[in-house]
Amino acid sequence: MRLTRYVHLMRGLLLGLALTLLTSSAAALAPGPVSGAERGAVPGSGPAPPSADRVPPLARGWPVGVRPPVLRGWQPPPTPYAAGHRGVDLAAAPGTPVRTVAAGRVSFAGRVAGKGVVSVALAATGEPPLRTTYEPVRAGVREGDEVSAGQVIGTVEATGSHCVRPCVHWGLRRGDAYLDPLSLLPPWLLRRGPSRLLPVSLRGLGGGGVA
Repeated sequence: MRLTRYVHLMRGLLLGLALTLLTSSAAALAPGPVSGAERGAVPGSGPAPPSADRVPPLARGWPVGVRPPVLRGWQPPPTPYAAGHRGVDLAAAPGTPVRTVAAGRVSFAGRVAGKGVVSVALAATGEPPLRTTYEPVRAGVREGDEVSAGQVIGTVEATGSHCVRPCVHWGLRRGDAYLDPLSLLPPWLLRRGPSRLLPVSLRGLGGGGVA
Protein backbone atom coordinates (compact mmCIF):
# COMPACT_ATOMS: atom_id res chain seq x y z
CA MET A 1 0.00 0.00 0.00
CA ARG A 2 2.75 2.39 0.91
CA LEU A 3 4.55 1.65 -2.36
CA THR A 4 1.37 2.27 -4.36
CA ARG A 5 0.83 5.64 -2.67
CA TYR A 6 4.43 6.56 -3.34
CA VAL A 7 4.09 5.72 -7.02
CA HIS A 8 0.88 7.83 -7.33
CA LEU A 9 2.56 10.73 -5.54
CA MET A 10 5.56 10.64 -7.89
CA ARG A 11 3.29 10.52 -10.95
CA GLY A 12 1.43 13.62 -9.70
CA LEU A 13 4.65 15.53 -9.13
CA LEU A 14 6.01 14.64 -12.57
CA LEU A 15 2.72 15.62 -14.26
CA GLY A 16 2.71 18.99 -12.46
CA LEU A 17 6.30 19.64 -13.44
CA ALA A 18 5.53 18.85 -17.10
CA LEU A 19 2.55 21.22 -17.15
CA THR A 20 4.67 24.00 -15.62
CA LEU A 21 7.38 23.57 -18.27
CA LEU A 22 4.82 23.63 -21.10
CA THR A 23 3.19 26.82 -19.78
CA SER A 24 6.54 28.58 -19.43
CA SER A 25 7.56 27.65 -22.97
CA ALA A 26 4.30 28.95 -24.45
CA ALA A 27 4.65 32.27 -22.62
CA ALA A 28 8.22 32.69 -23.85
CA LEU A 29 7.17 32.07 -27.46
CA ALA A 30 4.14 34.37 -27.36
CA PRO A 31 4.65 37.75 -29.10
CA GLY A 32 5.06 40.73 -26.79
CA PRO A 33 3.56 44.21 -27.26
CA VAL A 34 4.43 45.82 -30.61
CA SER A 35 5.75 49.38 -30.61
CA GLY A 36 4.49 52.08 -32.96
CA ALA A 37 7.69 51.93 -35.00
CA GLU A 38 7.42 48.14 -35.32
CA ARG A 39 3.80 48.43 -36.45
CA GLY A 40 4.90 50.80 -39.19
CA ALA A 41 7.44 48.23 -40.41
CA VAL A 42 4.89 45.39 -40.71
CA PRO A 43 3.40 45.10 -44.22
CA GLY A 44 -0.25 46.08 -44.29
CA SER A 45 -0.22 47.82 -40.89
CA GLY A 46 0.15 51.34 -42.34
CA PRO A 47 3.09 53.78 -42.12
CA ALA A 48 4.55 54.86 -38.83
CA PRO A 49 3.61 58.35 -37.59
CA PRO A 50 5.78 61.08 -39.16
CA SER A 51 8.75 62.31 -37.20
CA ALA A 52 8.33 65.85 -35.89
CA ASP A 53 11.50 66.99 -37.66
CA ARG A 54 10.94 65.14 -40.94
CA VAL A 55 10.20 67.60 -43.75
CA PRO A 56 9.72 66.29 -47.29
CA PRO A 57 11.06 68.61 -50.05
CA LEU A 58 7.63 69.02 -51.63
CA ALA A 59 7.67 72.75 -52.46
CA ARG A 60 7.15 73.71 -56.10
CA GLY A 61 8.47 77.25 -55.77
CA TRP A 62 9.37 80.08 -53.41
CA PRO A 63 6.62 82.01 -51.62
CA VAL A 64 7.73 85.26 -53.32
CA GLY A 65 9.72 85.89 -56.46
CA VAL A 66 11.98 83.37 -58.20
CA ARG A 67 14.77 83.21 -55.62
CA PRO A 68 14.37 86.05 -53.12
CA PRO A 69 17.26 87.12 -50.85
CA VAL A 70 17.05 85.52 -47.40
CA LEU A 71 17.40 88.44 -45.00
CA ARG A 72 17.42 86.25 -41.91
CA GLY A 73 17.52 82.48 -41.66
CA TRP A 74 15.93 79.99 -39.30
CA GLN A 75 17.41 80.11 -35.79
CA PRO A 76 15.58 77.60 -33.58
CA PRO A 77 15.43 78.64 -29.92
CA PRO A 78 17.09 76.31 -27.40
CA THR A 79 13.84 76.18 -25.39
CA PRO A 80 10.20 76.80 -26.39
CA TYR A 81 10.13 80.28 -24.82
CA ALA A 82 13.70 81.39 -25.56
CA ALA A 83 14.71 83.97 -28.15
CA GLY A 84 15.25 82.77 -31.69
CA HIS A 85 13.90 83.12 -35.20
CA ARG A 86 11.12 80.66 -35.92
CA GLY A 87 11.18 80.97 -39.72
CA VAL A 88 12.97 82.81 -42.51
CA ASP A 89 12.62 86.39 -43.76
CA LEU A 90 12.47 86.77 -47.54
CA ALA A 91 12.99 90.18 -49.14
CA ALA A 92 9.75 91.25 -50.85
CA ALA A 93 8.37 94.68 -51.70
CA PRO A 94 4.86 95.64 -50.56
CA GLY A 95 2.30 94.40 -53.03
CA THR A 96 4.39 91.39 -54.08
CA PRO A 97 2.17 88.32 -54.70
CA VAL A 98 2.58 85.61 -52.04
CA ARG A 99 2.12 82.04 -53.19
CA THR A 100 1.66 78.84 -51.24
CA VAL A 101 4.61 76.51 -51.83
CA ALA A 102 2.52 73.32 -51.92
CA ALA A 103 -1.09 72.20 -52.10
CA GLY A 104 -3.21 72.26 -48.97
CA ARG A 105 -6.05 73.90 -47.10
CA VAL A 106 -6.08 77.41 -45.61
CA SER A 107 -6.25 76.91 -41.85
CA PHE A 108 -6.15 80.62 -40.95
CA ALA A 109 -6.48 83.92 -42.78
CA GLY A 110 -6.77 87.03 -40.65
CA ARG A 111 -4.90 89.45 -38.43
CA VAL A 112 -2.69 88.67 -35.46
CA ALA A 113 -1.30 91.56 -33.39
CA GLY A 114 -2.11 93.96 -36.22
CA LYS A 115 -0.40 91.86 -38.92
CA GLY A 116 -2.06 89.95 -41.73
CA VAL A 117 -1.32 86.22 -41.46
CA VAL A 118 -2.17 83.33 -43.77
CA SER A 119 -1.55 79.73 -42.67
CA VAL A 120 -1.85 76.67 -44.92
CA ALA A 121 -1.99 73.04 -43.75
CA LEU A 122 -0.13 71.07 -46.41
CA ALA A 123 -1.86 68.06 -47.91
CA ALA A 124 -0.61 64.50 -47.38
CA THR A 125 2.03 65.44 -44.78
CA GLY A 126 0.85 63.29 -41.89
CA GLU A 127 -0.99 64.04 -38.67
CA PRO A 128 -0.60 66.67 -37.45
CA PRO A 129 0.11 68.10 -40.91
CA LEU A 130 2.93 70.43 -41.79
CA ARG A 131 1.65 74.01 -41.61
CA THR A 132 3.20 76.97 -43.40
CA THR A 133 2.63 80.60 -42.37
CA TYR A 134 3.14 83.84 -44.27
CA GLU A 135 3.15 87.35 -42.77
CA PRO A 136 2.56 90.26 -43.10
CA VAL A 137 0.18 89.34 -45.89
CA ARG A 138 -3.08 90.85 -47.05
CA ALA A 139 -5.06 87.66 -47.52
CA GLY A 140 -6.73 86.85 -50.81
CA VAL A 141 -8.13 83.56 -49.51
CA ARG A 142 -10.41 82.50 -46.66
CA GLU A 143 -10.14 79.83 -43.98
CA GLY A 144 -11.14 76.45 -45.40
CA ASP A 145 -10.16 77.24 -49.00
CA GLU A 146 -8.33 74.50 -50.91
CA VAL A 147 -5.19 75.87 -52.56
CA SER A 148 -2.84 74.41 -55.13
CA ALA A 149 0.95 74.70 -55.29
CA GLY A 150 1.97 78.13 -56.55
CA GLN A 151 -1.47 79.67 -56.04
CA VAL A 152 -1.50 83.33 -54.98
CA ILE A 153 -2.91 83.59 -51.46
CA GLY A 154 -2.34 87.31 -50.87
CA THR A 155 0.10 90.19 -51.21
CA VAL A 156 2.86 91.52 -48.96
CA GLU A 157 1.60 94.30 -46.70
CA ALA A 158 3.45 97.58 -46.31
CA THR A 159 3.18 97.51 -42.50
CA GLY A 160 3.74 94.88 -39.84
CA SER A 161 7.14 93.67 -41.04
CA HIS A 162 9.87 93.18 -38.42
CA CYS A 163 12.65 93.28 -41.04
CA VAL A 164 15.02 96.18 -41.70
CA ARG A 165 13.64 96.23 -45.25
CA PRO A 166 10.28 95.02 -46.63
CA CYS A 167 9.98 91.27 -46.32
CA VAL A 168 7.65 88.35 -45.79
CA HIS A 169 8.21 86.02 -42.84
CA TRP A 170 7.81 82.39 -43.89
CA GLY A 171 7.32 79.83 -41.13
CA LEU A 172 6.81 76.08 -40.85
CA ARG A 173 5.39 74.01 -38.00
CA ARG A 174 4.25 70.50 -37.20
CA GLY A 175 2.04 70.75 -34.14
CA ASP A 176 3.99 72.87 -31.65
CA ALA A 177 7.38 72.14 -33.23
CA TYR A 178 8.93 74.90 -35.38
CA LEU A 179 10.89 73.68 -38.40
CA ASP A 180 13.08 75.22 -41.10
CA PRO A 181 10.81 76.18 -44.03
CA LEU A 182 13.78 76.12 -46.42
CA SER A 183 13.84 72.33 -45.96
CA LEU A 184 10.60 72.22 -47.96
CA LEU A 185 12.55 73.34 -51.04
CA PRO A 186 14.17 70.66 -53.21
CA PRO A 187 17.89 71.17 -53.99
CA TRP A 188 17.25 72.55 -57.48
CA LEU A 189 15.22 75.41 -56.01
CA LEU A 190 17.88 76.22 -53.42
CA ARG A 191 20.74 76.45 -55.89
CA ARG A 192 21.80 79.81 -57.21
CA GLY A 193 21.83 80.31 -60.95
CA PRO A 194 25.12 80.06 -62.86
CA SER A 195 27.53 82.99 -62.64
CA ARG A 196 27.57 85.23 -65.68
CA LEU A 197 30.04 87.82 -66.93
CA LEU A 198 28.81 91.40 -67.13
CA PRO A 199 29.30 93.34 -70.38
CA VAL A 200 32.64 95.18 -70.63
CA SER A 201 30.77 98.50 -70.68
CA LEU A 202 29.42 97.81 -67.16
CA ARG A 203 32.65 96.66 -65.52
CA GLY A 204 33.94 100.18 -65.16
CA LEU A 205 30.80 101.18 -63.28
CA GLY A 206 31.70 99.14 -60.19
CA GLY A 207 29.71 96.12 -61.28
CA GLY A 208 32.71 93.78 -61.07
CA GLY A 209 33.41 90.98 -63.45
CA VAL A 210 30.87 88.43 -62.16
CA ALA A 211 27.20 88.78 -61.17
